[in-house]
Amino acid sequence: MQQPRVLNNQTVANLPATILKPSYDRSELTSGIVHVGVGGFHRSHEAFYTETYMNKTKDTRWGICGIGLREGDRKMQEILAEQDYLYTLMVKQPDGQSAVQVIGCVTDFILGCDSPLAVIDKMAHEDTQIVSLTITEGGYNFNPATGAFDFTNPDVQHDLANPDSPRLVFGYLAAALKRRMDSGETPFTVQSCDNIQHNGNMTRRMLLAYINAFDDVLAEWVADNVAFPNAMVDRITPATTAADIADVEALTGVQDKWPVTCEPFTQWVIEDTFSSERPRWEFCGAQFVSDVTPYETMKIRLLNASHTVLGVLGSLAGFNTINESIDDPLFCATICAFMDKEVTPVLAPVAGIDLTTYKETLISRFSNPNIKDSLTRICSESSSKVATFLVPTIQENVANKGSYDIGALVAAAWCYYSDTHKSHAGKPLEVIDVQAEQLQQAAVMTKQDGLAFIRQTEIFGNLAEQAAFTERYESYVSQFYAGTHVTELMRHIVAAVKPVTASTANA
Repeated sequence: MQQPRVLNNQTVANLPATILKPSYDRSELTSGIVHVGVGGFHRSHEAFYTETYMNKTKDTRWGICGIGLREGDRKMQEILAEQDYLYTLMVKQPDGQSAVQVIGCVTDFILGCDSPLAVIDKMAHEDTQIVSLTITEGGYNFNPATGAFDFTNPDVQHDLANPDSPRLVFGYLAAALKRRMDSGETPFTVQSCDNIQHNGNMTRRMLLAYINAFDDVLAEWVADNVAFPNAMVDRITPATTAADIADVEALTGVQDKWPVTCEPFTQWVIEDTFSSERPRWEFCGAQFVSDVTPYETMKIRLLNASHTVLGVLGSLAGFNTINESIDDPLFCATICAFMDKEVTPVLAPVAGIDLTTYKETLISRFSNPNIKDSLTRICSESSSKVATFLVPTIQENVANKGSYDIGALVAAAWCYYSDTHKSHAGKPLEVIDVQAEQLQQAAVMTKQDGLAFIRQTEIFGNLAEQAAFTERYESYVSQFYAGTHVTELMRHIVAAVKPVTASTANA
């Protein structure tokens, strides 16, 4: 049987005319961007915007050199290298149609676990104008309860003792910026593309805390000269499946061993504060603003928190994907109630955004039957997601005597989920979380101490001390352990509210 042709520089030229390909000369690319964390989201978002910009302008200074810091990044590095760093982006429409594009802006991929100095060299190179990050919430190494940098992390202790062979991103950034300072060159911009409120401020604070531990002069130079623009990023990008790989091959006639799939919707709102030059991403849909706060708060508390609500509650009910969950009328009504009654009252106005329309768009996006975003992925690293996406809304509603029934239900359901690792029907639930063991221990203790799970202050802050919240939470927890199905509790909550977003709901 003939092996399929692999996507590379030779085969891309012969792709069907319907496939969008790089229109610039890839041989002229220089790496103006170094990106840490080359996963699906980066490839569907920042790389997509950069590719679109270069196709429009032929400005080839903005190639992206990928960086992987962990052994787990090796497979991606090997596949991209085999494919001359080309990959396909498949945008899946709700009507079942798919548009495939070949992305060519990635120029290289360096593994820090193999050669730390090669990564530092690349970041420090004069061509590098931006070092961007998608390292997930957990990669920022902060304590969610205190906001302080976690110096107890063994990798941090290693990096402080071994500055030329770091393990974490902060060690690499510090080493590369020190070279820029020592050479008298303009620093690069450090640009977070993660779902963290004020992600640039967070990156700056964590990096300065790390550098202050060993070099006051460098810390002062970074504080005075390096830009960390805050940004809001949005594009639902599920994990690539074997079916996706087969679909891409059928559409293109070549094999991409790791394509990326995503929804049509994309958004990027960025504060225009850069250390030096940047691509004109506004030419291709990015929005530059003076203050990203209201946009990121809206997105994190509506989209990301709703994902967490669907992920936890849907998993207990036995669903597998976001679209399966939202297609259920009760789950759709629950999400509408959550957005309307718990989130919207604590959101500040957002210039140019009609919140009712935005929420209706979210329901439509969640319902896309071709974006089968797995609940396992949504629930991965929930310790960071709950603390970032959900708890602040609960805290504000507790303080304002607002509604937090669904927030309390999710917290209780997550406790039960963390204890049993099973749905109500006995289906095993995979728990992917750096704190998985701690979560399960706290959940098990709930049988002796009803508040044990939410006493994890690094996740829940002071919610265990809020009597009104704990009364609601403990009631839900006890009902879960008594055998009450999650949908019975949801029906009771939804019956008490009339979500205004229901015009697009299935309920």
